[in-house]
Amino acid sequence: MVSTPPPVPETPANEQFHSDRHLPERIASLGGGHGLFQTLKAARRLGAEHISAIVTVADDGGSSGRLRKEFDMIPPGDLRMALVALSVSDSEEAKFWEQTLQHRFGGSGALAGHALGNLLITALKEILGQEQAALDAVTRLTGAQGRVLPVCTEPLDIQADVSGLDEDPRVMRSVRGQVAVASTPGQVRRVSVIPSNPQINPAALKAIADAELVTIGPGSWFSSVIPHLVLPEIVRAINECSGLRVLVLNLNGEPGETQGFSYERHIHVLAQHAPGLHVDVVICDSASVTSEAEREYLRKAARILQAEMVFADVREIDEAGRESSRHEEAKLADTLHEVYAKFLVNRAT
Repeated sequence: MVSTPPPVPETPANEQFHSDRHLPERIASLGGGHGLFQTLKAARRLGAEHISAIVTVADDGGSSGRLRKEFDMIPPGDLRMALVALSVSDSEEAKFWEQTLQHRFGGSGALAGHALGNLLITALKEILGQEQAALDAVTRLTGAQGRVLPVCTEPLDIQADVSGLDEDPRVMRSVRGQVAVASTPGQVRRVSVIPSNPQINPAALKAIADAELVTIGPGSWFSSVIPHLVLPEIVRAINECSGLRVLVLNLNGEPGETQGFSYERHIHVLAQHAPGLHVDVVICDSASVTSEAEREYLRKAARILQAEMVFADVREIDEAGRESSRHEEAKLADTLHEVYAKFLVNRAT
């Protein structure tokens, strides 16, 4: 069954941007998990007519891992999270679907731990014959504002070269699987995907080609962000895109993946995995890097990607005034709006 894009609901732009013409109508966001979730909510605030969530397909843990193994399918968990992000709003209907898709079964039986949204995607995949058709059906059902696109049409495995698992720190060992990579006590040095030449989702390539704004990250660097960028066709599509290309740096290092990484090292590691990748802007939280010397190091690192560094307040602050490890959707939307408006001005001159 051929999957067709769902109709885009007529949702007005966020009020603060409503009268501004300096807004992208087509946004493609690459990532997975909670990082992509926040980026998609920021994209929704910009009021884009077409939002494409391009999602990693390497999850092998929890509900997703069980369904992937049993039904030989793309893991649905990150896809479900993206659908929820695109359907979240203040309406009662949207809140109902968010709660429904995110509901997890308790107990100790066969359903324990499964998210209802994962089961819905799995059932629709069996009925309609392909994951993309299933995702588009859930989009129509929930009224989600955008389209969720698996980056590949087959599930991937992440394989990492890890040091620090032996007494000799020079010894490298291979670790396979997203959960294993994310939880390794060693230091991840390099990742690749299996199969090494997977079938890329043509809808994902088209979404990048058509986008006026492409975002990469934030998210788990080695298991959600970089797996997109070890795929040469994805890098080529990003490089050839005529829109603004933005890399959003993480706020903190992650245990098991990037613990102890500087922001500069995040950029260097990404550039090593995706040689030749070009982006226009790298966004870093301004309060996290206050030293001018460190900012200059970051500017030099960004030039490897032919990018400009932008320092902006993008961190979420909780109700108690404490710093969160998440990006704040409204702040990120403000920053994306500013860099996109500047991009349009520069392109016109």
